[in-house]
Amino acid sequence: MREYLYLFLNLGSVFVPFVFSFHPKLKFYNLWKPLFLSIFITMILFITWDVLFTKNGFWGFNEEYYMGIELLSLPVEEWLFFICIPYACVFTHYSLLTYFPNLSLSEKASKSILIFFLTIFFLLVVFNNDRWYTLINYGYAIILILIVMKQDFKLFQRYLPTFMVMLIPFFIVNGILTGSFIENEVVWYNDNENLRIRLGTIPVEDVVYAFTLILTNLYLMSIFKRKLF
Repeated sequence: MREYLYLFLNLGSVFVPFVFSFHPKLKFYNLWKPLFLSIFITMILFITWDVLFTKNGFWGFNEEYYMGIELLSLPVEEWLFFICIPYACVFTHYSLLTYFPNLSLSEKASKSILIFFLTIFFLLVVFNNDRWYTLINYGYAIILILIVMKQDFKLFQRYLPTFMVMLIPFFIVNGILTGSFIENEVVWYNDNENLRIRLGTIPVEDVVYAFTLILTNLYLMSIFKRKLF
């Protein structure tokens, strides 16, 4: 049964959000068109990144924990990850804002937080430009944050607090993927390409990776909702 672990993690993550998408107060299904368009575009970026990193041995997948079906050198479960996890996280974001409409940081607080992290990310890129996961991960975060700060700053005011809530399931799911609670990791990392700092079993880069993955989807959704739907 261990070969289904990655699949079960994906499906388990999205099951409750999918069921409650039809809740009469949430009606999250009304956002499916911009959401799935955003997921598709985000997948193009992140799957390309994933394929290149896998082929170059920057990270990889333990064959014990997936079904053995691969597409472009990636387990099919990895493709599902970029559908299930964004769906669950975007659902969480909108659900929290529905039930707590005042859940938002002030503009001043949001700017202070973002400038602080932009400074940290810039320094990490400058002094670790020989570590590919660190370089690409924080480099993309800098670019994305600057774009969203200019184009849709209010998104950050709402997203920063909801992301803090999302970190709870993140540490559970990603912890299992990186070896917590199980004999071996589902996803392994070449520590020559990252900072070699772990939060439990999770590379510290993964937190920012999750942040940008979700933010990319939310930002694209905000564009599509305004212009297409």
